[in-house]
Amino acid sequence: MLYPTPQLNSQDETVLAEVDSMRERLRHQVQSVPAKWAGGLRKFLTADAVAASNSIEGFKVSTVDVEDLMAGEQDVDVSDEDREETLAYQRMMTYLQTLHDAPDFRFSKGQLNALHWILQGHRHTSRKPAGQWRSGPVYVTDARDPSIAAYTAPDAEQLPALADELVAWLNTPDDTHALVRAAMAHLHLVSIHPWCDGNGRMSRSLQTLLIAREGVLAPEFSSIEAWLGRPGNTWEYYQVLARRGAHYRPDQDVSEWISFNLLAYHQQAQTVHARFQRSGRVWEQSSEFAAQTGLDDRIVSALHDVAMAGRVRRSRYGESEGLSVQQAQRDLKVLAQRDVLQPVGRTRARYYIAGERFPQNVLETARTPTSLVDPYRP
Repeated sequence: MLYPTPQLNSQDETVLAEVDSMRERLRHQVQSVPAKWAGGLRKFLTADAVAASNSIEGFKVSTVDVEDLMAGEQDVDVSDEDREETLAYQRMMTYLQTLHDAPDFRFSKGQLNALHWILQGHRHTSRKPAGQWRSGPVYVTDARDPSIAAYTAPDAEQLPALADELVAWLNTPDDTHALVRAAMAHLHLVSIHPWCDGNGRMSRSLQTLLIAREGVLAPEFSSIEAWLGRPGNTWEYYQVLARRGAHYRPDQDVSEWISFNLLAYHQQAQTVHARFQRSGRVWEQSSEFAAQTGLDDRIVSALHDVAMAGRVRRSRYGESEGLSVQQAQRDLKVLAQRDVLQPVGRTRARYYIAGERFPQNVLETARTPTSLVDPYRP
């Protein structure tokens, strides 16, 4: 038995309508800007989601480091374990993004296990196998006392039937809004907890996959993983799940879970919209600076990266602008000579941060914080 999808109350309906409106507006905005700029925003949002979802599980890698790892950088100052976890999750997220328009797509138990292997294959052991259901019990322990089980998942003997029911539900469309179905898919999978490890990230990824299949907007713009990764939100995420009880009880009302997810969708949409606006203003101001100082317009992307992410690397700048290694090095060297950028590190590990003559108005725009509205509070 799975949790029944609850009916939305009037406030939920209003919040969901606002989310739809923001997503539609963002879809048009993304289509109206250069592909290079939109692509850069998508890469950032993907990196932010990977960093946040992994941070929930205790793997701490900054978004800018995740971006560098995704770009193939080898000299990133992270532990080997964090590197493996980041790249594994990034590979799975990239695959999920490609499934948005896959023809004849259907969910299956084998597919879920294959996704789990992408995520956890590097940790596969006989005791904690990747890509197959667990054969024994699994617990979510209390963060304050690991000797206490905050949640005990269903017995392993129940998994085949529960997985069959979940897959059948995933493959049976209904008139439920796609974002609500995605939230329910997350709850179903995390409650069943079918694997020895990786259940949280798999459940959040399944939610993202359903958003991708909806097809309205690229999933990076609607995934709530970055929102969930903020410390206060992570705590509330665990609390909302904990209030479902210490054991699997699907015969209960989960309206609170839906409202929590609608809040997450709403505030994530606000965050993405604000970053889109801020990024655009940074680009405009950087272009004005390049024109005023006689610099080639292509260096705007380097200034943009430094302002928005804190640094730029030669490889990422060169890839963004389609430059040779020598040309990218030359551009960044000119900016460093003018004190617009400041080099940090040597050879392959080198990156550039803002120098003394970096345009201050650009930095001020990039660092202006965003205020978020709670749609459930008047």
